[in-house]
Amino acid sequence: MLRVGLTGSIGVGKSFVAGVLSELGCHVLDADRTAREVVEPGSPGLLAVAGAFGGGVVRQDGTLDRERLGSIIFADAEKRALLNSILHPYIITRQDGFLRAWEKEDPHGIGVVDAALMIESGGYKRFDKLIVVHCQAEKQLDRVMTRSNLSQVAAEQRIHAQMSQQEKKAFADYLIDTSEGFETTREQTKEVYEELVKLQSPER
Repeated sequence: MLRVGLTGSIGVGKSFVAGVLSELGCHVLDADRTAREVVEPGSPGLLAVAGAFGGGVVRQDGTLDRERLGSIIFADAEKRALLNSILHPYIITRQDGFLRAWEKEDPHGIGVVDAALMIESGGYKRFDKLIVVHCQAEKQLDRVMTRSNLSQVAAEQRIHAQMSQQEKKAFADYLIDTSEGFETTREQTKEVYEELVKLQSPER
């Protein structure tokens, strides 16, 4: 199986690209799903987060209070790094489980793992190829503000909490620019998919 990492900064349209790759026949794991699963109520991941940040980040029903935790980590780079160091091992283990299952089911398929912090965590090194999704900075800011109903200051804080788009692009085997909207993005994604298929066994 060809293992492909899909990454990009917040608000660049990575989820749309993941959806197109899924439609085209790739096995796709959504990063948000994995991140949610590793902090489910009672999970080792959630207990570790509560141990580091205090019981106040866990609601009375046992679920993670994402808003409260977000307000802590986006304002403090050291605490953000601490959270990532706690959760990334759980997330990577979970991702690898899906990749092994897909490979057993479809040895000549393409497995895509979508994760925003793949480069920062070093997790991208596990993949054969890396796709980086990007867009114009002003479009990114507008999308983050609209999607999350944030002020410009809050949106910029979240954007600047991550590695810059320019830095991420330097790691890419393939780049997809979403600035011009859905159809142009879809066409670029199809082109990348066709390149990935060429790398696969002729048996595919």
